[in-house]
Amino acid sequence: MLQEPMLQPSTAADRTTRWILIAIGVYSVLLVGFLNFVILQSDKARDRAIFLMADGMILLWIIVGGSLTPLLRKLLVPRIAAIPLDWRLRFVLFCTAMALIEEVITTTMTNLASAFGSTPEEAHITASTNYFHVVLCHSVVLFVFMFVVWAWMLSRWDFSPLKVLLLFGITGSLAEATINPTSLIGGFWVFVYGLMVYLPACTVPRDRGARPLRWWHFPLAVFLPFLGVIPGGLVATVLRHLLHVQFLPGVQ
Repeated sequence: MLQEPMLQPSTAADRTTRWILIAIGVYSVLLVGFLNFVILQSDKARDRAIFLMADGMILLWIIVGGSLTPLLRKLLVPRIAAIPLDWRLRFVLFCTAMALIEEVITTTMTNLASAFGSTPEEAHITASTNYFHVVLCHSVVLFVFMFVVWAWMLSRWDFSPLKVLLLFGITGSLAEATINPTSLIGGFWVFVYGLMVYLPACTVPRDRGARPLRWWHFPLAVFLPFLGVIPGGLVATVLRHLLHVQFLPGVQ
């Protein structure tokens, strides 16, 4: 018998999560709008180019992608949930597919550097102009193992899709802050990362035997996925060596 995915409307327990996400969204709009007003009037071509790349990512992934999410939840989630795979594997594969789509957008933005008045070597938001180098050696290769950790957590604890979005969004913000500390106050990174996992979380069956949440599950859910960086980093290192990958200047 097929297990029923999380297609029910958000419960009262999600109201706080929803309001937190709304607050982060409003804050992000105000902050990004202010920074664009300041930076786009700057005479520094590199800074202007990076902000325009970020604007493109926000527009395509968060605004357009986020706007399509309710429709995709209605049309796509039931079809994905019907695929005869273990729901944990299905969740990881779906998250990975979403991350790969997101990196199409970011890598495209880096390749459009000349249109933004700079060069990819000077201004970039990905580690390389080569999409496969980005996903295999720098980003998605790490995310996959973080998604595996989330699949394990979902098998044990009853996180709703909205909570998965928020918590993985916080994890992603912290990860970005290790590269650029100012990312921690960006706000929009919550949605960049959160949208990778929201629809996949909607395919998780409700009757999977997960336990009710306790307060300590929330900080644990933010930091535990970082364990996935360890095997992901090892795989990325091997692939960089095998593929002889050279990242853009200034990218670790």
